Amino acid sequence: MPTFDISSEVDMVALKNAIDVAGRQITNRYDFKGTSAAVELNEKDNLITLHGDSDFQLDQIKDILLPAMEKKEADSAKRLDHQDVQKVSGNKVKQVLKIKAGIDTELAKKIVKLLKDSGLKVQASIQGDTVRVTGAKRDVLQDAIGFVKKSVTDFPLQFGNFRD
Repeated sequence: MPTFDISSEVDMVALKNAIDVAGRQITNRYDFKGTSAAVELNEKDNLITLHGDSDFQLDQIKDILLPAMEKKEADSAKRLDHQDVQKVSGNKVKQVLKIKAGIDTELAKKIVKLLKDSGLKVQASIQGDTVRVTGAKRDVLQDAIGFVKKSVTDFPLQFGNFRD
């Protein structure tokens, strides 16, 4: 039976490249000269840390970073989980952005329910951080891909491992 997997993997090369681009733009901007404005990527923990002198400056850094990420990988800004702004020594602030990788169980259950309610003749099962969809024909699976793409717009999904 034909199958495919729905997953959500982070393209770390594109993410690292976007952060480098944003870092260069920050160092070249006149209004950031002499400030603590910076962007750091912690690959091991999947965290992006923004450093700045004020909340306004953090917003300016996000205005540089998010479009750079979108340019490298579509919908990649939707996978960021914005944490609270923290005060650091003196008048400096920082904000941590968690990078969500994989499909969490809540979203996986939502996708399975959507497919069951859609009336398409497919079966969906949760396998770890992916959702496997099985159907009788390739055409039905392609319809399922289109349906999920249209229904789930708040998180980036990849459709792969298509097998006959």
